[in-house]
Amino acid sequence: MNANTAPTAAAEPGDTARRPPARAATPADAEGITRMRSEHVLSKPLSEEWIRRCTDELAPRLTPTGDARAFVIDAPDGTMAACALGLVHPVLPAPAYPRGLAARMHVVATHPNFRRRGYARAVVSALLDHLADTEQVTLLELHASVEAAPLYRELGFTGSPALMRMMRLAEPTAASTAESSPTWLPPEQYAETVLKATAFACLYFTDEEDRPLQLHSVYSPSHPWQLVGGTMDKGERPWETAVREGREETGLTVSGPPRLLATVYGLPGAEWPYSTIGMVFDGGRLTAAQIRGITLNLQEHDEVRVLPLAEWRALMPARDFARLSAVEEARRTGEAAYFGTWDWGND
Repeated sequence: MNANTAPTAAAEPGDTARRPPARAATPADAEGITRMRSEHVLSKPLSEEWIRRCTDELAPRLTPTGDARAFVIDAPDGTMAACALGLVHPVLPAPAYPRGLAARMHVVATHPNFRRRGYARAVVSALLDHLADTEQVTLLELHASVEAAPLYRELGFTGSPALMRMMRLAEPTAASTAESSPTWLPPEQYAETVLKATAFACLYFTDEEDRPLQLHSVYSPSHPWQLVGGTMDKGERPWETAVREGREETGLTVSGPPRLLATVYGLPGAEWPYSTIGMVFDGGRLTAAQIRGITLNLQEHDEVRVLPLAEWRALMPARDFARLSAVEEARRTGEAAYFGTWDWGND
């Protein structure tokens, strides 16, 4: 506690009868107690992230099996007017405390709008009575400000109002970091730490004899023959990308419902700095007339070719042919494929 949040030693005359009764806190009060501590006890208020972390820590400790006990007074608007929180902990037993339990008064706070009404006395007295009568805790400790000391002396505390304290923060090691609680980052910072990947979507076309159709690239000598498809645009879903790319690269517009043939994943490498993940959808079987009517985007592809699967092997890198084979098998068997080794330039 600090001087600005000290409980008053006595209520104003005539106010005691009107004072709302203190009630035992429940886990639902954890956030209110945390905010009272942040705003009226600590020298520097907590951030919203620390409010959340402390609330998550305190809530389960306010259950009957936890080590936290608290009493609060509710304001008329439903907020918290005052609170007192104690933490029960084991100590070596002695004749004065045979159960080997002690309690530290961790938070006593009153909202400025409700000070000098005896609220602090009410919540502290209710907490002390509960600890003694229900928990049988007879050793009680607190760290009081000079201003608050008279009230605590009236309630039975003795000794100096000040405690000696040291916070010894060790430098984290790799082992302790792994075992400690995670450090929660804002979403935009966390996003910088996660895997980066580009996403694409393709269409697998064949002729009526189930021979794969591919387009010849004018810009990628390392991937000369390609499925119809490309990189997803911002805001697109995979099937939308496949339909758009099919229209842009061939002039054909496919209709759903989408049928997924394969999911493809590639690690980054010499050719591309990010991982790649893509989906290959069934574009259907094209008639000879449809194939002849394909209109290429000559800035990307300069030839359409249809060949039996085996004849594609000599025209493609090994991993591209393996991917094509997996897609062909998925179409033939009706079982979607996972092709996880379409890596970039790591042959």
